[in-house]
Amino acid sequence: MTAKLAAHSHPIRVYYEDTDLAGIVYYANYLKFIERARSEWVRARGVDQAALKAGRGIVFAVRRLEADYLKPAKFDDALQVTTELLALGGARIELRQEVWRGEERLFTAAVTLVCLHEGGQAARIPAEVRGALAPMRH
Repeated sequence: MTAKLAAHSHPIRVYYEDTDLAGIVYYANYLKFIERARSEWVRARGVDQAALKAGRGIVFAVRRLEADYLKPAKFDDALQVTTELLALGGARIELRQEVWRGEERLFTAAVTLVCLHEGGQAARIPAEVRGALAPMRH
C-alpha cells in the first residue's frame, strides 16, 4: 500500500447534453466525468494505456465504485474533477474522485480499479507503471 499522494485535477464544462429534464447533470454523467479524469490522471503520470494493451495485453477496469451525489451541477458550470490515489496493490488501484464547482463539493466516489489481461484474468501491475502512478509522495 502507498501513502496518500497529491490529487490530480481535470476541468470539465457542463454541456446541455449532460443535463436532464430538470436542467441538472444526469446522474450517470458524473461517471463519465470521473472516467475522463482517471484517464487524464494516468496520462499525466506518463502511462500510455493503449501501449500497455498493445504491448503487454493488459488493461485497467473498474471493479467497484461507491458514489455519493451531494449537490447538483447545472448547464454551463465549470467543474474540476480531482483524482487522488489512496492505495496501490499488486493488481489493484484504489482512488477517491470528487467533482467540485469552485469550493462546493458536488460528488464523491471511491473507485477500485483492477489490472486485467485482455481475457479478463487478473494481472499484476507492471513495476514501471506502479512507479509512474505513485511518484509524488507528500
